[in-house]
Amino acid sequence: MRRSGLFWLFLTPVLLWLVLLIVLPHLDLLILSFRTKSGWSLDNYHSFFIEPIYWLTFVRTAIYSILTTALTLALSLPVAFYITKLCRPGVRGFLMVLLLLPFWVSELVRVYGWMILLRESGVINYFLLQLGIIHQPIEMLYNDVTMIMGLVYTSMLFMVVPLVSVMESLDNSLIEAAYDLGASKLCIWRTIIIPHCKPGITSGAIVVFMLVLGNYLTPNLMGGKNSLWFTEQIYNQFIASFNWNQGAAFGFLLLVLSSAIIWIGLKLTRQGLGEVAS
Repeated sequence: MRRSGLFWLFLTPVLLWLVLLIVLPHLDLLILSFRTKSGWSLDNYHSFFIEPIYWLTFVRTAIYSILTTALTLALSLPVAFYITKLCRPGVRGFLMVLLLLPFWVSELVRVYGWMILLRESGVINYFLLQLGIIHQPIEMLYNDVTMIMGLVYTSMLFMVVPLVSVMESLDNSLIEAAYDLGASKLCIWRTIIIPHCKPGITSGAIVVFMLVLGNYLTPNLMGGKNSLWFTEQIYNQFIASFNWNQGAAFGFLLLVLSSAIIWIGLKLTRQGLGEVAS
């Protein structure tokens, strides 16, 4: 009975947090999404499919989110491998602190830092002009490449951390044996490292994909008016148009469609949520 009392003592705050701050607000938004001026209907969801700007923006957002996740994974794999297998144990903690350091400040500050570097009167253009490489400033902001770069930068930590955790359990003797048997580096990555890191890759990809898909700040600031990110459509419905019913419907459509994309990814990798979470 003592153990049961302690269990409920620690579980109660978690349940209250989930119910009061997540479940109830989402239920309220779900009910709101079915309401219209004339009563209850599916008009708020129907407008998503009949207006090309809405569903094309979501498709664009989903494709760029998948691309950003893939680029983040490609950059994070060698970083995690170097931290866990190549650097000295004393340096490993220092490198992890360097990865965490940018996240000690707000995302808004980090994004504005990139804007100061990349704008026409920014630091990079200044040095390029001084060195004579260019003769007039280049507009590096407000395009898809810069936006994706900013999204990769703001989400890379969430891919590196799960990769580091799974790579630490990889036996170094397997890699050494593969080298001794004449395997190439590409073959070792393909047959040993990546299969071992599959749970970390999947969990990191899910987190990064969801963060990028629901990101509003970075696409709006670095992508500019032409970013066409779906969260901006939701923001416009809630704030600009003050159409909470439509905004709630778009929010739930984003949740359902993103969950469907994650489910497809899990099926393609033949993994389950329980395996990834563990």
